[in-house]
Amino acid sequence: MGEEKFVGETLIGDEVVASIAGLAAKEVKGVAGLGKSSVRRALTEHLGGAEDRARMGVQVEVGKTECIVDLQLSVLYGVSIPKIINEVRKQVALRLMEYVGLIAKEINVRVVGIEIQERKQAKVE
Repeated sequence: MGEEKFVGETLIGDEVVASIAGLAAKEVKGVAGLGKSSVRRALTEHLGGAEDRARMGVQVEVGKTECIVDLQLSVLYGVSIPKIINEVRKQVALRLMEYVGLIAKEINVRVVGIEIQERKQAKVE
């Protein structure tokens, strides 16, 4: 017996695509966060839900088979920005194809900040 085929249209909301793209970008080591300012990001993380946090700093245009993604992100100080951007593009494209079957036609990345990780001082006794 063959696999059954069902006919119908599937629409995936922009919010879903934006959430997947945002979460995929955060998977890349060296990405500090999404969105413009650390203050705005802190408020969204504190007051917003998980969906708001995932979509922050992400805008998408979704078609039937392709999408365009615009990301704003901050990176950690000391990492290679071109390398991080390349990894972000690969990860976002992979997750969008894997989870929703969309081809990322364009993944535009705007680096809007650099964050410095504070090193924890070891206690000397």
